[in-house]
Amino acid sequence: METRIDEIAEGIHRISTHVPDIAPPAGFTFNQFLVAAEEPLLFHTGMKALFPAVTEAIARVVPVERLRWITFGHVEADECGAVNEFLTAAPHAEVAHNTLGCLVSLNDQLIRPPRPMDDGETLDLGGSLVRRVVRNINTPHVPHNWEARLLYEETTRTLFCGDLFTHLGNGPAITGDDLVEPALRAEELFRQTSCLTALTTTLRALAEVRPARLAVMHGSSYDGDCAAAMNDLADALEERFAPERDFVGRPSVLEAPHPGLD
Repeated sequence: METRIDEIAEGIHRISTHVPDIAPPAGFTFNQFLVAAEEPLLFHTGMKALFPAVTEAIARVVPVERLRWITFGHVEADECGAVNEFLTAAPHAEVAHNTLGCLVSLNDQLIRPPRPMDDGETLDLGGSLVRRVVRNINTPHVPHNWEARLLYEETTRTLFCGDLFTHLGNGPAITGDDLVEPALRAEELFRQTSCLTALTTTLRALAEVRPARLAVMHGSSYDGDCAAAMNDLADALEERFAPERDFVGRPSVLEAPHPGLD
């Protein structure tokens, strides 16, 4: 496995580990994002197995023990598997997640109590020259999990969009190339998103935030017309994965014959 770190916006660093054995031959990346501020913030911890590589990358920018905030999009191993390891390594760090995630999982799972956040609530990360503020955006079931949420860094207009726009390969840290088609191919392979109506409605609402870049969990981050990309992905998902069809275009279980139910 290869782990690298790249600055994708001023003070925002992408830590990326390519795992070639997942979805070969292209492989798959697991990405974390470090906001270097007066109160440094990490979005995603990675799995426990990635903890040594991720902490080594963080230390190139800030000492790991200086981390103040540990954050992630939803409760899964690749998002937060190493969360308690980070809380141990950074004794002043707190996990900040939405209130629902704290209630249903994190209050019980963490070695220190988390900081619950309401929808739209912000964290001021400080900074003498450039002030960093991140905003919590609740996105239940998008891309999956009841407690899902995203973070938006208001100074650089970077949306930490989690599993949205997931795609295969080990591409550049940030790209202006279209991510919609690669994301659709990954969706056909993994079938990771849920609740099509909630998904497309949420994508269109996120487009209205008008982020300048998308910090993608799996694959390259995106620097382009993010609002258009969100709307284009919503259109494509509605066209390809309508509710009356399943995710590969076959009749859904509701359409398939059911012996004995005639």
